[in-house]
Amino acid sequence: MLALILPSLLWMRVSIAAVWLYEGLWCKVMGMMPSQLAIVTELPGFSRERAMVLWKGVGAVEIFLGLWVLTGVHPGWCTLGEVMLLAVMNTNALLWARHLVFDPVGMVLKNAAFLMLVWVCGAMAVRR
Repeated sequence: MLALILPSLLWMRVSIAAVWLYEGLWCKVMGMMPSQLAIVTELPGFSRERAMVLWKGVGAVEIFLGLWVLTGVHPGWCTLGEVMLLAVMNTNALLWARHLVFDPVGMVLKNAAFLMLVWVCGAMAVRR
């Protein structure tokens, strides 16, 4: 039987933070993923300009979450914030812009797997 060593809490936090920083900084703030902006423009009552402000704002929140994860401060609250943000974003994408989501099932499965890592990391940190 092969015994695997659990990665350190630090490496888990770095992995999670990297995802948030990529999504927030690269995809949204730097505007490298215009398909995400297209999804936001589908929200009811959102012009392209208003959608751009929200998109960049969400990017800033994602950057904040990435930095928060790295600090390890209040891991339970951080985990809750991460879960809530991703749940709201996925729900809105599926409700208002499903036709623009390339692979809705894949999106949900990948985000569920990511949130499992987030949850495990948060739970391990709280127990310390």
